[in-house]
Amino acid sequence: MAVVGEEYCDLKERLLTVRKTSHFSPGDGFAAYDNRTGGLAFRADTYGRGHGGGAASPGELALLGPAGEPLLTVRRRRPSLHQRWEGFLGARADGQKSLFSARRSSILGGAGRGAVVELLPSPASAAAAELRVEGSFGRRCCRVVAKGDDGEETVVAEIRRKVDEAARVVMGRDVFVLRVGAGFDAAFAMGIVLVLDQIAGDEADGGDAGQDAVHAKIW
Repeated sequence: MAVVGEEYCDLKERLLTVRKTSHFSPGDGFAAYDNRTGGLAFRADTYGRGHGGGAASPGELALLGPAGEPLLTVRRRRPSLHQRWEGFLGARADGQKSLFSARRSSILGGAGRGAVVELLPSPASAAAAELRVEGSFGRRCCRVVAKGDDGEETVVAEIRRKVDEAARVVMGRDVFVLRVGAGFDAAFAMGIVLVLDQIAGDEADGGDAGQDAVHAKIW
């Protein structure tokens, strides 16, 4: 399933180790490393002052490739009672149509009430599909489920805590594993991570984030 691009759809399952690189606010920064090569696969930040060099404008979050090329831009839509977020392909330009929007499903109850994501028409996502995120991103334990035309559900991505095999300990929530299923767009999977982090926040006690649920549609 290509959303950002075919080049991010691997024929084999792909594992990414994701590290949160800032703690100022949810979504400030991430770095994702390919477990096969150890190299940087994606990074995200909010520190840019414009789109030069692929950085996000103030108030936006940019998902970048290893060379700094802009892949997705996420920004909060204002005003919005539901804390709605919009995502754009590449570095967002004025007047550009959004690829997806995301919002909490209720203005009451925080992230525990779930969220809704709509993926809008784009050249990269011609086929229709439904995605559902089950579990808790706040606890780094959730999965992305896609429903096929035949009604069969498939887990296409999964987020789980990182385990230090040598020390046999579970690492903190700032380091986690993103498993991307064969054929699924890894860049879009990282985009889902950014959206979940923005919507669910990063509550230290995992309270409201423990029951977050996300629904997504691609037209």
